[in-house]
Amino acid sequence: MLYWAVIFFAIALVAAAFGFGGIASASVGIAQILFVVFLVLALIALLARAMRGNPPR
Repeated sequence: MLYWAVIFFAIALVAAAFGFGGIASASVGIAQILFVVFLVLALIALLARAMRGNPPR
């Protein structure tokens, strides 16, 4: 999921460079949402692993 956030961020940078403001802002919004979802899922996975008694290596 982090991969897709980076892809949308790159699309936003390219679109901004060519002056497509609407496409750039939409891509940045999608990238931000995907990044937050990635962080939440990563935190849940770390907490679940710690609760089971298997601390991260």
